[in-house]
Amino acid sequence: MSRKKTQVYTEEFRREAVHRADEPGNTAASVALELGIHPGQIYSWRRQFTRLSDKQFNSVDGVDYSKAGCEAMRKLKREMETLKKENEFLKKVSVYFAKFQA
Repeated sequence: MSRKKTQVYTEEFRREAVHRADEPGNTAASVALELGIHPGQIYSWRRQFTRLSDKQFNSVDGVDYSKAGCEAMRKLKREMETLKKENEFLKKVSVYFAKFQA
């Protein structure tokens, strides 16, 4: 079973979609239909933009949510998992060799 890929939209695209939905005569549903996205996505983006200022969009409470920051976090998590596995292996090996030295 394949995993559905998530579409990533640029900040400029998201801002433009929210701006168009806020124009008189437009609704989030009509703009979403034009852009081929779910209307809930526009509401979500609007909530993000009103909650965060322009300078804070990629950072909340000191946590970096930018794409580069997320990639760095994923890399660190992968590295941590590798190190955990190596550590478990070394524990098992040390127990094994301790039996022969006793």
